Amino acid sequence: MPKPLPKTAPRPIGIDLFAGAGGLSLGFEQAGFDVVAAVEIDPIHCCVHKFNFPNCAVIPKSVVGLTGKEIRSKAGIGSATVDVVFGGAPCQGFSMIGHRVIDDPRNALVKEFVRIVEELNPKHFVFENVKGITIGNHRKLLDEIIEEFHGIGYKVAEPWKVLNANQYSVPQDRQRLILLGSRRGCPIISYPAPTVTPAGRAKQSSIPVGPSCRDALSDLPNAESYESLWMTDAVRFRPKKNKSDYAKEMSCESEGAWHFGVKRRWDPAILTSSMRTEHTEISRMRFARTSGGLVEPISRLFKLPADGIANTLRAGTDAARGAFTSPRPIHYAYPRLITVREMARLHGYPDWFRFHVTKWHGARQIGNSVPPPLARAVASEVMRALGRVPSICSTEIDLGEIKLLNMDMSEACGYWGVPSPIGRRDRKSGNKKRKQMSTLLASAG
Repeated sequence: MPKPLPKTAPRPIGIDLFAGAGGLSLGFEQAGFDVVAAVEIDPIHCCVHKFNFPNCAVIPKSVVGLTGKEIRSKAGIGSATVDVVFGGAPCQGFSMIGHRVIDDPRNALVKEFVRIVEELNPKHFVFENVKGITIGNHRKLLDEIIEEFHGIGYKVAEPWKVLNANQYSVPQDRQRLILLGSRRGCPIISYPAPTVTPAGRAKQSSIPVGPSCRDALSDLPNAESYESLWMTDAVRFRPKKNKSDYAKEMSCESEGAWHFGVKRRWDPAILTSSMRTEHTEISRMRFARTSGGLVEPISRLFKLPADGIANTLRAGTDAARGAFTSPRPIHYAYPRLITVREMARLHGYPDWFRFHVTKWHGARQIGNSVPPPLARAVASEVMRALGRVPSICSTEIDLGEIKLLNMDMSEACGYWGVPSPIGRRDRKSGNKKRKQMSTLLASAG
């Protein structure tokens, strides 16, 4: 359990609900917050979060029935003021004429989010969700969510906004609804102004052009140059010297790349999350013939435009809903799908940040998450509303145990001492291949 924080913490306190791998956690940390607790029901996501945030209290359970008191206890913060609670509760905006949509059992997790905010009584909250909740019949649910927050004493910044990550230095078209709430008596949070014009689009303002797919990926070696990446996701390599400013930030080489976050000790000479994908020669020919920015007509896969931005990277579904893997786009320079590390680059995750060793889990963890640069932009406005000035963190810590990235569902459940959230064996992990990965990972390090 983390050491209890003093009554007045040197950095504002944040708590992440529905944390996943930690995109919001990382963005808030980079903005100067101490993320003291992360609640996540998926044990494999919990393992990845614990690896990347070893000092954060991971709570491996559903928010249903979880109390604010229990979160405070697990986080070791006692009665300290919580500055912000953030997260994205899954919800379904079905039209129910004459009924409150938020009371539909399918939207129970939204109610739980509101309840936990009420119990923790933070100064502010950030609620994120898909853009679809703002459209058509789904809009009724959004209106009722705002009404619920008003009912517990929080004012929501209006008009609410859908933010696109590509306007915050993320080379990807990704739109998310962001609700910003403030406790009565606290300053209202402002929405962050765009910081860049998306790459490949005509400039409409004086702000700089954001990173392109080429900026994000061109310094990474071709995973297909390494035979070992058939069986492992990590290999030693010689980093390129010529990099874009974006790539320098992702590899933590530029000044200020860590922002206000805690530095991790890591080895930049190990390429991670880069397991290869098998393709037929016919598929490769089709990939090569497809122009960047277009969809390959047979596979329906999008090919990245070198000087533009990626399409929205999606997660697919978990094992409980059929384990559907959402397709990764085609690399702009190579006739193959992009790797998990390349997905991470397009999402704004720095290279030290690790994901589960399998492509399925790794891609799902990225596709389900909020891009850290977008989260950081929002978190910076929360910091401003708090009247706090973020400080550079002098602390440097080790990442977690490598085994946390290598567990299948049963092992992860055993590690956390919880039952499987899907009620059956996680068949996608590939036990034999995963054990071979473990050996190769150790040798790569």
